[in-house]
Amino acid sequence: MTRLTLVRHGQTDWNLERRYQGQKDIPLNSEGVRQAQALAQLLAAEPYDAIYSSDLQRAMQTAQALQAARSIPLYADPRLREICFGEWEGEIFQVMREKYSERFTLSHSDPTIILACGGESVSQVAARTAAFADEVSRIFPEGRLLVVTHGMALATLVCQANGLPLTEAHNMVPENAKPVDISWPAVIKQT
Repeated sequence: MTRLTLVRHGQTDWNLERRYQGQKDIPLNSEGVRQAQALAQLLAAEPYDAIYSSDLQRAMQTAQALQAARSIPLYADPRLREICFGEWEGEIFQVMREKYSERFTLSHSDPTIILACGGESVSQVAARTAAFADEVSRIFPEGRLLVVTHGMALATLVCQANGLPLTEAHNMVPENAKPVDISWPAVIKQT
């Protein structure tokens, strides 16, 4: 099994403002930089074979901080990007939740629902993150990897690795710059 330490990127101004970031390329704020550096110190003694990161700058900035004291490769992979929120990107969570409460409720109970026009469903995110994890587990079958990604992308990997339904993904989003360990291939639930 491949062991993955999943990390959500450090804080951004849009996290503070409670805006849908999605695939907008927002940088870390000063607190996010501090979080990434603190995480790098926390994980400094842990042996990893490589770091993979979303190609969005908030994730890459976090990954670069993690790589700074290591002599391991860092790879950018767009499959690790956050869920695309389409037309909702940049909008404030609470405003959109109130304006589209029915759609929001449906998307939490059905992972195939696309929340906003031009966006993706949780199921679509899960498919691309699983394809990523399948590939790196073939490359590093007994390896240990750092994976820097985003809240929903990370949550779909946690659900799949633990055999949980994707309807639980919204409950699995960790705080910024907090590591979560999983093993891959994913657990297959027996029916």
